[in-house]
Amino acid sequence: MKKALWLRVLMLLSVLFLVPAVAAAQTESVKLDQKYAKHEQFILIDKSSNRLHFFEKGKLIKSFSVATGKKPSYTPEGLFTIREKIKNRPYYKENIKGGDPKNPLGDRWLGLKVTVNGKTSYAYGIHGNNDEKSIGKYASAGCIRMHNKEVRWLYDRVDTSVPVLIVKKL
Repeated sequence: MKKALWLRVLMLLSVLFLVPAVAAAQTESVKLDQKYAKHEQFILIDKSSNRLHFFEKGKLIKSFSVATGKKPSYTPEGLFTIREKIKNRPYYKENIKGGDPKNPLGDRWLGLKVTVNGKTSYAYGIHGNNDEKSIGKYASAGCIRMHNKEVRWLYDRVDTSVPVLIVKKL
């Protein structure tokens, strides 16, 4: 009797944990426009859902929850490129060293070349953070924040000069 009860409990627990994961995987069906699918790698960021989608050869590889600007105007929209990759980038604004747990940039920085209205800025990036609860929210000064573990995954795979399209809504 005890064995049968344990089997039921195990089955119930497996259903509780597996069904949401399968359902979430099935709902992630972001398609990349044909004009961008030609790139070896491509990043698409949807500010309306705070999601970053990483593609290789037009195929969605992985999606992540991110944080974007506190106000819609803070995170620029358009087609940009990854300009640099830096491990443990210092936070110059408050003179916090790279690798410091207080550093709001986390330990990986994918710096973007952002040109809007003819003006180029290198102040924006895709990076980790020191406030994991901010992910999924509108919380940044304009950058795209990721969980540290997830930005490390992306950092290890993405090349410089990869196009990054930031849109208001897919």
